[in-house]
Amino acid sequence: MAKSANPAKDLREIILTLSSEASGLSIEAIEAKLTSPPERRTLQRRLKELIASGELLSSGKGRATRYELAKVAPVSNPGTVNSDLLPLSGQAREIRQYVSQPQQKRQPVGYNRSFLDNYQPNSSSYLTKQEKERLAGLGVTAQMNAPAGTYAKQILQRLLIDLAWNSSRLEGNTYSLLDTQRLLYQGVSANNKSASEAQMILNHKDAIEFIVNNTADIGFNRYTVLSLHALLSNNLLPNPAASGSLRTHGVGIAGSVYTPAGTPQLIEEMFEQMLDKAAQILDPFEQAFFIMVQLPYLQPFDDVNKRVSRLAANIPLNKKNLAPLSFVEVPDTLYIDGLLGVYELNRVELLKDVFLWAYDRSAKQYAVQRQSLGEPDPFRMQYRDLIRSLISEIITAPNSKAEAIPMIQARALRLPESDREKFVQTVENELVSLHNGNFARYFVTPSQFKNWQKIWNTI
Repeated sequence: MAKSANPAKDLREIILTLSSEASGLSIEAIEAKLTSPPERRTLQRRLKELIASGELLSSGKGRATRYELAKVAPVSNPGTVNSDLLPLSGQAREIRQYVSQPQQKRQPVGYNRSFLDNYQPNSSSYLTKQEKERLAGLGVTAQMNAPAGTYAKQILQRLLIDLAWNSSRLEGNTYSLLDTQRLLYQGVSANNKSASEAQMILNHKDAIEFIVNNTADIGFNRYTVLSLHALLSNNLLPNPAASGSLRTHGVGIAGSVYTPAGTPQLIEEMFEQMLDKAAQILDPFEQAFFIMVQLPYLQPFDDVNKRVSRLAANIPLNKKNLAPLSFVEVPDTLYIDGLLGVYELNRVELLKDVFLWAYDRSAKQYAVQRQSLGEPDPFRMQYRDLIRSLISEIITAPNSKAEAIPMIQARALRLPESDREKFVQTVENELVSLHNGNFARYFVTPSQFKNWQKIWNTI
């Protein structure tokens, strides 16, 4: 069996497989039912991840272990996933419950043009007035009155890493945050990763720079969106001519019973209508969410539609000098389920919950000044000493990025498996965020930090 390069696909297929098995299955039975089963050790890891997130239950021991879906709470009660990480409304949970069913239990649907036709800019709205006001408060930066695009230029180096990494991660890319930083700043590809993963990240860099460096010329227009697709799909499509071009044939969506429009004339018409309506929307957050809903729903391109929508969502935020949306820590399974709700039900509540939570996390990533302190991260508090000692060790050694990556992964093995991935991400994020004003919290001297920076930034 080939090694899986798409964790999100693996997790979803496992859930779909078990959703029709009331009494559960053994790992051997699950493996036999999967269309593209990963290696056994990878499958075991995926099952543990789903148990840790509360989506699966296990019973028995050793070869007698069986896995089954956890019972879904009644949809009338709002709930949370990932240990209260992302709160979901009752409507969102209802959508998730539906799209988690096996495909044969979901109603096949085609493109519904009234979903876009009925949306009237500045009259219709996916976001409530209260949600827009809250997002506006979160997104405030020190450059609100500066020329459009000023703030994004100031934070461009960090934005490149965060957005390129997180958007790629949502596509199943396995590069770590430090792998991404090495690739973008030093041109060094990770030895154990595929060329397509590196290409995906480099394409994100080009697309982000296109948005930030051409603020005056870009917007919700044909030139911008086709250019974003051309940049993001560069060297990744079987047909090079498909980059930056609307599709002329039908497509399907893996894991969904939704069939997008297949007629070129209809795709062209709805693409233009989508851009026209997006351009008319006055609120930047409604604009951002509108394009995250409608562009993937239309699927105007052969592939790479979701990536285009995520970067296009940052266009209105950049123009208003608001904090960007970099999809920090967004759970890939919830994001995909949110899109499935749009595809199959024309309902946005689950994707909206993901969007609102994602912007909260992203805005805090870039906040310079806050009127009040936020709540401490319980995970960072739990592993405070381990994080501090590891980062101090990396700085004082000093270690390069190439040396630090296996160190962090090895240290994570001391933790419960459910905490390892988040530990790696937390430490890598801390290292990327270090500067002359905050290194003292790791009890290193100025000379040690200076020596480390020389190695960290050049090797």
